[in-house]
Amino acid sequence: MKRNYLNLTIGLILLLVFVALLFCFQVRQTEIALVTTFGKPTRTITEPRAFPYFKWPWPIQKVQKFDKRIQNFEEKFEETLTKDSYNITITVYAGWSISDPTIFRERFNDSVARAESELTTLLRSAKSAVVGQHPFSHFISTDEKELKFREIESEMLDRVKGVAKDNYGIDIRFLGIKQLGLPESITQKVFDRMKEERQRFVQKLQAEGDAKASDIRSAANRERAEIITKAEAEVTELRGKAEAEAAKSLAVFKENPELAVFLLKINALEQSLKERSTLVLDQRTPPFDLLDSGAQGATKPPGKK
Repeated sequence: MKRNYLNLTIGLILLLVFVALLFCFQVRQTEIALVTTFGKPTRTITEPRAFPYFKWPWPIQKVQKFDKRIQNFEEKFEETLTKDSYNITITVYAGWSISDPTIFRERFNDSVARAESELTTLLRSAKSAVVGQHPFSHFISTDEKELKFREIESEMLDRVKGVAKDNYGIDIRFLGIKQLGLPESITQKVFDRMKEERQRFVQKLQAEGDAKASDIRSAANRERAEIITKAEAEVTELRGKAEAEAAKSLAVFKENPELAVFLLKINALEQSLKERSTLVLDQRTPPFDLLDSGAQGATKPPGKK
């Protein structure tokens, strides 16, 4: 009897599991689910939740799951013509994910390979159109200000994003230029042109440097001339004052020559005794005759009684 209860319990559990599988389903974080009713899409589920989603059992409803993670994709390295008729080789990469599983299912039937095949055609068309609107210097130039990679990538993305979303159910998350090259036939011409541009740039810098050097030299010469002129003016002024003072002194000395001789002796004596020294001299030798005790009267400035 107990064994029958055990078998019945296990059978009920298995039945509940079977019923749960028929009526419930889960959606993972990396998935997007499309519920179809009798083959027609009726519900899209993009976010997982803690408890299962309900559905009617097959053949009434069916759940089809798609990978919603970003798929990386890049097209082949191909030649494209620029606006000024230069051939360049360029590779473009893109990241995409499924945004509308209904359109994606109808268009590609859950085949990523078929989706990337269509994206290749779409991307090639957008790339040719955008590259054809830009000159060669926007891709390769010695002047970085002329390069327009971000603008070109943005234009390509704008061209493919709307079409991919509306027609393929695909969201193009990002797009960029992976590799850029030149055909061998024009590589040497491009290098020659870049060399000429660089040479012109060097000549321009040299001319600017020469002009600045000339300005600096002119400014220095002007400043030197101003300093010399100012110094000469000061010298002339000082010389004039000195000559005026000398004229005054000369007039005094002419009136009293003995005073001039006395002052000269005092000055000579001061200069000879400026430093500590020992002198052996004749007391009668000028200007040391002023030290003679017999010359006490001479210490009085001439002209004073």
